[in-house]
Amino acid sequence: MFDTVKERIKKHEGFRNIAYLDSLGQATIGYGHLITKADNFIQGKEYSKEELNALFEKDFDIACDQAMSLVGSFNICEDAIGVVIEMVFQLGIGGVSKFKMMLESLKESDYANAAVHILASNWHKQTPTRCEELAEVLRTCAD
Repeated sequence: MFDTVKERIKKHEGFRNIAYLDSLGQATIGYGHLITKADNFIQGKEYSKEELNALFEKDFDIACDQAMSLVGSFNICEDAIGVVIEMVFQLGIGGVSKFKMMLESLKESDYANAAVHILASNWHKQTPTRCEELAEVLRTCAD
């Protein structure tokens, strides 16, 4: 299951081996890694795919842990957990925590309604293709 989620995140994030500014003007590298003061990336330097893949794995593990803190007690399908992991990867746990109605719908295993809440968000306006794909993943959980 996690391999599918990882590949979907990589597809949605894209890959850059040089630091760049994302759509919100934040320094980013690799597969959507938000550069912090603790990181030692040098502007303009190319980094190896192996190094940035290792960074992705760390970021993914953090997203998994944080997603499970949000929905780990819910009785939901694995694909729905994968959607929450991807949301946390992109938005952070604080951002996903604001999706209160979506989380409540997931708690009730109401996947169709959870999908509606994703599509009704500002996030959908920022990344429509990604949100539509994730909403579809949630809708398939109900099948």
